[in-house]
Amino acid sequence: MNFRRPEEECGIFGIFNHPEASNLTYLGLYALQHRGQESCGIVSSDGLGLHAHKSMGLVADVFGNQEIFKSLPGKAAIGHVRYSTTGSSVIKNVQPIMVDYSRGSIAVAHNGNLVNAQLIKDELEAWGSIFQTTMDTEIVVHLLAISKANSLVERLTEALNRIKGAYCLLFLTETRMVAARDPHGFRPLCLGKLGDAWVVASESCALDLIEADFVREIEPGEIVEIDKNGMTSHFPLKKAEPAPCIFEFVYFARPDSYIFGKNVYQVRKELGRQLARENRIEADVVIPVPDSGVPAAMGYAEESGIRFELGLIRNHYVGRTFIEPQQSIRHFGVKIKLNPVREVLRGKRVVIIDDSIVRGTTSRKIVKMVRNAGAKEVHVLISSPPTSYPCYYGIDTPTRKELISSSHTIDEITKYITADSLAYLSREGLVSAVGGNDNSYCRACFTGGYPIPFPKLKPEPQLDLFEKD
Repeated sequence: MNFRRPEEECGIFGIFNHPEASNLTYLGLYALQHRGQESCGIVSSDGLGLHAHKSMGLVADVFGNQEIFKSLPGKAAIGHVRYSTTGSSVIKNVQPIMVDYSRGSIAVAHNGNLVNAQLIKDELEAWGSIFQTTMDTEIVVHLLAISKANSLVERLTEALNRIKGAYCLLFLTETRMVAARDPHGFRPLCLGKLGDAWVVASESCALDLIEADFVREIEPGEIVEIDKNGMTSHFPLKKAEPAPCIFEFVYFARPDSYIFGKNVYQVRKELGRQLARENRIEADVVIPVPDSGVPAAMGYAEESGIRFELGLIRNHYVGRTFIEPQQSIRHFGVKIKLNPVREVLRGKRVVIIDDSIVRGTTSRKIVKMVRNAGAKEVHVLISSPPTSYPCYYGIDTPTRKELISSSHTIDEITKYITADSLAYLSREGLVSAVGGNDNSYCRACFTGGYPIPFPKLKPEPQLDLFEKD
């Protein structure tokens, strides 16, 4: 099936001091399923030890048997949903990672990507470390294990000062839960409260499902420690320029979530309004590519005065695998997910609103589908600038040569997708709609300006892994 989008990153959820910790973690992961559909797992603590259950598959499938939760006792738990950004798609890479070491047991869940992971891994292996997975997350566990600092927060601080990149990390030991967010704040992470229990989640929609109160976002560079005495905040990491991922607003986050101080749904509607201000088109109907294009299409319709319709209906029950006919049905991969409403499209000048174009193959098939349904004209508008550069901070985007806008003009792309016209939201319009300025967000996928440089040289092994740069 060729329905390729930028893939989701990962989602993390944790709760401390609640008698139904594992069940609520299951619900939290269910709310975060959009951030990763490859695998999932939960690790719980009963105060004496850690207990795990994890597997490939969707949350509802992996935890579909209620008996599983009997093997996850305790009042604290963390969970993870994953789409692989580093490491292959195999069972050994399913998170949370759980290990036993000299100081007890610890589990970790990670959303993000470390840009210096290979350098540190080479260094650790040179000094005898043996890795069980191919994920960058395991590097953090090894750095914790070799630290001689006394407290978990001190050991974590040493480890985090060694790594570079995007990370939201969630740790669970027998007696405490610790969350950490990188100094640039690439990925969202929030803190909530449910009675006497503390909750940590990638997005606030997970708090809503379990009826927890949103307390605040965990700050960039902050380490939050939660134990029987409550919550303690630490800021031991060197400050950096904020660089939250602007593409979270465009596509990844759920519309009902509150991230980076803003509601995603309202931002996406404003993206559509700004798109209408920049691109006035004579048309009869505006339709979204569901589901992420819906708020932007509503905003475009409101601003332009063109009628909004659901001209494409999505099948929400398509699994990740199915038997695809080789030749009998053209464009099967897209058609199994989307079907046009002919009564809406027939004889109309249609504006299609989507959030992005990656390779262009899906857009081409959608345009042809709308034309075949009887549309007189098809205009494609994108509620973000051209995606011309890959992301190295936790999103599985294609390589640059696979991104159509990196090597083709808008006229060439228009011709390829067979549209009557194509236009993107400007970079300035994107920033204006989201709010802030050019330095407020990471926009590397649009500009190629990466906030964190990439190490290129393999260093000699160092005796002290925590030696200051």
